[in-house]
Amino acid sequence: MSNNFVAPRFFAQAIPPHTSGMRIGLLGGSFNPPHQAHRAISQFALKRLQLDRVWWLVTPGNPLKENGALHELGARMQAAREMADDPRIEVSCLESVIRTRYTIDTINTLRRRLSGLRFVWIMGADNLAQFHRWQHWRRIADQVPIAVIDRPPQSFRALASPAAQALRRYRMPENEAPLLADRAAPAWVFLTGMKLNLSSTGLRNPDGSWKGTK
Repeated sequence: MSNNFVAPRFFAQAIPPHTSGMRIGLLGGSFNPPHQAHRAISQFALKRLQLDRVWWLVTPGNPLKENGALHELGARMQAAREMADDPRIEVSCLESVIRTRYTIDTINTLRRRLSGLRFVWIMGADNLAQFHRWQHWRRIADQVPIAVIDRPPQSFRALASPAAQALRRYRMPENEAPLLADRAAPAWVFLTGMKLNLSSTGLRNPDGSWKGTK
C-alpha cells in the first residue's frame, strides 16, 4: 500500500509535539503487545544517542508477519502510552494516517513534512538480520541514520546479514553514537550493553490474546 493524500490536519494530529532542530528516534512496530523492552530500548537510545525524544510508530500491520492475531490499533496505541510512561517517549499512529505499512513511506513523509527535525531509525539486532527483506531497504538506509540495538543471541546473525555486510563501510564506532543524528545517511551504529530481551511474541497466548489480560 502506498501513500495517498492526507489532509494536513490529520497529519498534524498524528505527529507528537516537537520543535525545530529536535533529535528524534523512530521506533516502529506492531506493539502487540508493547512491553518493557520497548521502553528500555527507547530509554537506552535516548541516552546513548543523546536524543530529545523517541516516537513509537504503531503500525497497522507488519508486511513480514502474520497479522491475524493483531489487536485493534486503538487498543495497541493505548497500551503503548501506558507502557511508555516517560514524557520523552511519544506514541503515534502516523502509519495508519498516511495509509501505509512500509517504513520507506513513513520516512519519506516525515523527511518531506518535518525537514527541521533530525531523525534516527531505531531497530533491534533481530530486525537488522532481516533488513534486506524490507521494502526498499537500501533507500531507507540512504535517507536516515540507523541505530541497531544489540539483542543477544542475535548479534552474530545480525552483523553477518546481507544488509549489515552491504552497509559495513558506513558503520560508525560505538563511541561516536552521540554524533549519529547529525550524520548524513547512510550511517549506522551497533549499540551493545542492552540487557533486557523480551519479545511481543513471547507475551502472546496461542489465541493471540496478551498474557496477563482476559
